[in-house]
Amino acid sequence: MLIRVEIPVDAQGIDRLLRQVFNGDGEADLVQQLREDGLITLGMVATDDEGQVIGYIAYSPVSLNDEDRLWVGLAPLAVAPEWQKQGVGKSLVYESLDSLNEFSYAAVVVLGEPEYYQRFGFTPASKHQLRCKWPGTEEAFQIYALDKQTLNGAEGQIEYAEPFNRF
Repeated sequence: MLIRVEIPVDAQGIDRLLRQVFNGDGEADLVQQLREDGLITLGMVATDDEGQVIGYIAYSPVSLNDEDRLWVGLAPLAVAPEWQKQGVGKSLVYESLDSLNEFSYAAVVVLGEPEYYQRFGFTPASKHQLRCKWPGTEEAFQIYALDKQTLNGAEGQIEYAEPFNRF
């Protein structure tokens, strides 16, 4: 398995993976729109020995109270069913967080399973008086501070990039 930054030739494999993993078009269409709008801050793939995409993780910009603070949102994270529970997702998360840190991003938010993401150090965003616009997501909405100072005085509403409002 190889983990690397996505390149244009990966788009078809990413699209196929997302449609398979999420049993529909929503996430694939979202990623395609983010890509077309130039809003993928970081996209990484995991490939098998034949170069086929078996995992994908993407990040796009988010704002806090309409202010850019160098924060990003993690969405989506997908691993092909036959590769799940083999460390592919874990490797994608760790590698991508390291890359974001190197590029001086300050924080990552995610709307996902708390049990899964807390193992990487994500904490409930509500503990920091942070929320997103989707009701009933308080437990699933989490944050990971790459820069420990970034959460000082930070509170309010996180807004995802515009394409998230369409899907």
